[in-house]
Order: sequence, then structure tokens, then C-alpha cells
Amino acid sequence: MSDLLERLAEVLEQRKAANPDTSYVASLHAKGLNKILEKVGEECTETLLAAKDAEQSGDTSKLVYETADLWFHSLVMLSNLGLGPQDILEELARRFDLSGLEEKAGRKSQ
Repeated sequence: MSDLLERLAEVLEQRKAANPDTSYVASLHAKGLNKILEKVGEECTETLLAAKDAEQSGDTSKLVYETADLWFHSLVMLSNLGLGPQDILEELARRFDLSGLEEKAGRKSQ
């Protein structure tokens, strides 16, 4: 799974320098962080709505689709800030043996 994320991150980095008229990713970067954040927020809302629909209908296909959009735009956001999926995977690995309650308690002291 992390190989796929790394490959996607490489493509996103390449597309940063592409022509904004021909690359969606380049057009987002050209519009700046606020536009990227707007897209992340939009995709987050669509994912939440799809989850509610999936709970009612039992059909999770739209939820999967919207989550993929959310992940994609989150990766664009990270790329814009000089980060990538490896940064997130390392943080998740750091938390792996912590209980959620311990992790939350540790945040208060930071």
C-alpha cells in the first residue's frame, strides 16, 4: 500500500511543475494553498455524506470513491507544504503501540 502512495506522491510532485492549463494538480498549486484546502474541505464533506448514505443503504461504493478523492486532495495539500505520505505513515507507526487514550493524553503535554 505504501508503494502506491509513494508512486502517487512522485506523480503529484512532477505535476506541480506542469502547465496549469493541462494538469489539474498544477492548476491547484497555481491557485495556492487556500484553493487546495477548499478542495480538501469539499471532499471531506462529500465523504461524510457518503458514509451516512452507506449506513442507510449498505452500498459503500460512493464512500470508497469519495474517500479516494479525499485522500488524493490531502496528498496534494501535503505536497504543497513539502510533505508526503511517508510523513503520515511514520506518524501512524509512532502511534501504533499507543492506546488512543494515551495518545490523546500525550498531546495535552506537548
